[in-house]
Amino acid sequence: MGNAIEVTDATFAKEVLESSVPVLVDFWAVWCGPCKMIAPVVEEVAAAKAGKMKAGKIDVDKNHQVATQYGIRSIPTLLLFKNGQVVEQIVGAVSKAALLSKIEPHL
Repeated sequence: MGNAIEVTDATFAKEVLESSVPVLVDFWAVWCGPCKMIAPVVEEVAAAKAGKMKAGKIDVDKNHQVATQYGIRSIPTLLLFKNGQVVEQIVGAVSKAALLSKIEPHL
């Protein structure tokens, strides 16, 4: 996975909600084409913003609880959490520039 950490239903609270830095969470699935397109973008952003934020990936097929809790209906969906709250939502595969423009105001 590289720079993005794997997050599960069991580790979500610790890794995301209790994080001292903003966390970009990528809701994805193995069979999702657009998810494969945005994965390297998430990795690049995680590397570029290391120390200011972190990135996590949740496989929605294996982790239904968190996906249901946040109303994830289409993937990829990226949620940016800050202080345990969702502050930004991006649906679909977007460019690195578009992703950074949504994230940077919160860092």
